[in-house]
Amino acid sequence: MSSANPYSKLPRHAYWRTSVARAARSGDVLPDLWTPKFPLTRDDPILTTGSCFAQHISRALAQAGFTWQQAERPPYGLNAATARDFGYGIFSFRTGNIYTTRMLVQLLGWALEPDSQDQEVWAEDGAFLDPIRPQIEPGGFETVEELFMARKATLQAIRRGVQDSSLFIFTLGLTEGWMNSRTGLRYSACPGTMGGTFDPDLHRFENLHYPDILADLKKIRVQLRKMNPSIKILLTVSPVPLAATAQPGAHVLTATTQSKSVLRAAAGHFQSLHPDVDYFPSYEIVSSPGLDRQMFEDDRRSVTSDGVDYVMRHFLQGLGIRDVGAELPAAPNSAIAEAVAKAAADHDIMCEEIALDRFNDDRD
Repeated sequence: MSSANPYSKLPRHAYWRTSVARAARSGDVLPDLWTPKFPLTRDDPILTTGSCFAQHISRALAQAGFTWQQAERPPYGLNAATARDFGYGIFSFRTGNIYTTRMLVQLLGWALEPDSQDQEVWAEDGAFLDPIRPQIEPGGFETVEELFMARKATLQAIRRGVQDSSLFIFTLGLTEGWMNSRTGLRYSACPGTMGGTFDPDLHRFENLHYPDILADLKKIRVQLRKMNPSIKILLTVSPVPLAATAQPGAHVLTATTQSKSVLRAAAGHFQSLHPDVDYFPSYEIVSSPGLDRQMFEDDRRSVTSDGVDYVMRHFLQGLGIRDVGAELPAAPNSAIAEAVAKAAADHDIMCEEIALDRFNDDRD
């Protein structure tokens, strides 16, 4: 029998035993897990947005000396802690978490055509909440005019940031979401959970499927390229499970698997269609049992500091930082040591979805 066949010339990373099992035993990063499609230097401006796990990427980039773009900066004199409370410095824009592709399509559409934005506002105890980002203003806005002035600033920051950047990183988080059935407005959270009042005749649950995600990603690419024809896109999928599912009769475990599988499949297919779109496997690194690592805290949802550390090692190594080993470098000024240490602070993140658990009727 001839030994010449397609498998006889594959690289080591194409085989599970040499690229996964061996690395898992040693605790090393997986060799050649991610090779970026396009070069990226520390001088290339980078934008980050999406679900809560995207915040770790923002921090790692900034701390490793890459040009992470904070396109919407806090008012002068605001201290760092207060700025974070008001939604600054978490993502590149003051958007809060953008969990679904449908939400990003909506926001980019408004950035391109500000007059098309929805005018719905939630009134709460004499204050006003923005239904697409209810957490960014603690206590709410004092007036409706102030709310829309703040949104205008964000939409301007999005246009300016995209125009001035080389890469747009979007972390896909959920397929489930809520919308206004009359206006089509997509919410960041179900009305009645973080503000507003739920109306079963008005508010509709939607669960995006594979064709929906692909169609949205196509729109997102077109929208971004209208603002900057040369911008590139890097997609990731959040490994964080759903806090709760609104699918009728569904178990949250199977709903999570369905949601992440759809997002992963769509992101992978979409990047294969376009040379200016790439994919980074943060979801696979955290969720693969073959790596034999304790990736989640006791709640089985929050990614551990070690898990975030491990993901960021692969990310930074792919970007060309090659001093990534089983242990962090000892040098206190090491770029990767600082990047991973900061990114691993996984409890200091904004995550609107976790608020759903307070409605859990826990009878234990």
